[in-house]
Amino acid sequence: MAIHNRIALFRTERGISRKELAEAIGVNNQTVGYLERGDYQPSLELALKIARYFGVTVELLFSLEPFESIASALKRADESKN
Repeated sequence: MAIHNRIALFRTERGISRKELAEAIGVNNQTVGYLERGDYQPSLELALKIARYFGVTVELLFSLEPFESIASALKRADESKN
């Protein structure tokens, strides 16, 4: 079963490199790349460390279902305003 994540989105939004995130959570920067691509599933401990680093819940970063694209979410939000 695949675990989907928003690590790259949060990292990019905050202007953090893979290397900076890796150092902060105690892993190799290649591990961050594997996580972002979905090639590696994090342990619960690692998922919690990443969530704590970004100051969000684990559920905001990781999901068993694919996340809705930002474009789709914005479109849906715009349609609900009308």
